Amino acid sequence: MRPLTYSRAADVEDAVALAATSPTSAFLAGGTTEVDLIRAGISRSDHLIDINDLPLTGVEERPDGGLHIGALARMSDVARTPSVVREFPAISRALLLGASEQLRNMASLGGNLRQRTRCAYLRDGVSPCNKREPGSGCSALEGLNRGHAILGTSEHCIATHPSDVAVALVAFDAVVQTVGPDGERAIAFDDFFLLPGETPEVEHPIAHGELIVGIDVPGAPIGRRSIYLKFRDRQSYEFALVSVAAAIEVDDGTVTDVRLALGGVGTKPWRARRAEAALVGAPAEEESFRRAAAAEFETAVVREHNAFKVEFAQRALVRGLTASLRGGRP
Repeated sequence: MRPLTYSRAADVEDAVALAATSPTSAFLAGGTTEVDLIRAGISRSDHLIDINDLPLTGVEERPDGGLHIGALARMSDVARTPSVVREFPAISRALLLGASEQLRNMASLGGNLRQRTRCAYLRDGVSPCNKREPGSGCSALEGLNRGHAILGTSEHCIATHPSDVAVALVAFDAVVQTVGPDGERAIAFDDFFLLPGETPEVEHPIAHGELIVGIDVPGAPIGRRSIYLKFRDRQSYEFALVSVAAAIEVDDGTVTDVRLALGGVGTKPWRARRAEAALVGAPAEEESFRRAAAAEFETAVVREHNAFKVEFAQRALVRGLTASLRGGRP
């Protein structure tokens, strides 16, 4: 048993101040991630700051068609919000496919973004893992790596980020809003998740005690045609082997805009910028989709058990683009 201390924050400023009192403090929202990590001995947090009383649960539609989602908004509530379903169906679908109904009713959007990888070598507590114990090594490199990343990897880590909704959010240039000891910050979504490089234990560019207060999604008419597809070993609440958020706009048979992001293949929610660049100005047809998908994986680094993901993910990209072209029908 580990002794824990518990505080309940009255407002955002109070939460930040409470976090500053201990280097091992952590914010507690739904508790579906942090509590598990503490029980497993992976999180060293021993001072929990309950933030559930903070007024950060709303989902607001902005005049430009964009959204502001409070960090404490529950996954199930956001998924069923009419403006989310209408303007960004990929975000709604990603939330619904992300967990069981019970978890979606508890888990917050901010907590979802901060969750740790589901890599078994991190969570078993004994295997060498650079995320848990920097410098100890990465067991997945030569171990069971079927579910691991092939994009954005390094010699120190090949773990994937498990969030579904983060894949949809990165496709639409979301921005993370935070409040910390040094004031307010806005962090571009693609910059919020860090590649492992030589420091895989550093996953986000936020300081200790910096609190996520909301996520902004800019208005984008293309989002109304968006789709989220998830491919996994079983349909019942499994993490993605490959997932794709896709949206495409076409004028007179030519691609004029496209948004693509991938899950299950990158060490962070992966914006498929190579594929996007290859598609803009190209004919809106399957052959163009295939060439763009192949371009995205030119830098893939595969291991013994995950090489299948290269072709699998390319097929998923083509299927996602085709579905968006058909108006969101898979």
